[in-house]
Amino acid sequence: MSKTIIIAEAGVNHNGDIEIAKRLIDAAEQAGADYIKFQTFVSEDCIAIHAVKADYQIKNTGVESESQLEMVKKLELNESDHDILTNYCKNKQVKFLSTAFDFSSIKLLNKYNLDFFKVASSELTNLPFLRNVADLQIPIIISTGMANMQEVKDSLDVFYKKGIKKENITVLHCNTEYPTPMGDVNLNAMLTLKNELGVKIGYSDHSLGIEVPIAAVALGAQIIEKHFTLDNNMIGPDHRASLEPDQLTAMVSAIRNIEIALGSGIKEPTPSEMLNIPVMRKSIVAKTEIKKGEIFNEDNLCVKRPGVGINSMKWDEIIGLPANFDFQPDELIKL
Repeated sequence: MSKTIIIAEAGVNHNGDIEIAKRLIDAAEQAGADYIKFQTFVSEDCIAIHAVKADYQIKNTGVESESQLEMVKKLELNESDHDILTNYCKNKQVKFLSTAFDFSSIKLLNKYNLDFFKVASSELTNLPFLRNVADLQIPIIISTGMANMQEVKDSLDVFYKKGIKKENITVLHCNTEYPTPMGDVNLNAMLTLKNELGVKIGYSDHSLGIEVPIAAVALGAQIIEKHFTLDNNMIGPDHRASLEPDQLTAMVSAIRNIEIALGSGIKEPTPSEMLNIPVMRKSIVAKTEIKKGEIFNEDNLCVKRPGVGINSMKWDEIIGLPANFDFQPDELIKL
């Protein structure tokens, strides 16, 4: 199995503070993530003034009176911030990514020559936005939270019509509730996306804990995206549904172990268990004292360890043959 791409989703968990953003980069690197991903937006370009906050955003911020625009405006990263963070990542063992939410942010991110362009679940049904992204002609990662299969197919058609090849698109199964109830995770839908669309698949996780993304890798996810924060108790819309640094480290470690454990898929004894074959398997042995010339039968033969003699699967071939030697009880039968 190829290495799973692990994206540590910082999102807006920097709370608009560039120093916190740097600390998030440090934590993602220390955890062993491949990428750290932020969110890039001009609030007024993507949120109307009267848009209300989602229920989870009200709960996690503890403020009901402010609008979504007022909340998000405090979490913007400007172009200078992006320059600082992309340069900071260049000296780290973790790469920079960000998700755009408007046209000007697409243009901004394109100047950083990103490996992928990540399309958020919220933009999957945004036709002008999708066309603008497709014009970049770089590999696409697209989340599918809130979408049905037809909406996913329609979004992919936008990319295909612009010449983006299927092999350059990874579709992430996702649920956009923060945190996602276990009963709503529906990991099998990730396999449905793979089977029906013929694309590479992954999983963008908003559930609590690390079990679900680990299971997604076991099912074939090639990209895992997971929110993390420096502290779950920080004020902000996403902190409480995010991993803390030690949990992120544990998730990355577990995923790397799962990659190894999945193996080649060939059913055969592994090098580590070859030594167990003679110790744990069984051979045909004398059950009683057997004299030379005596006929082997079910009364004078039995099967016991070790497995260095005649394989007991040859039992029917041995029964009825004459003994060529004298045998004592428990002695391995030989011909």
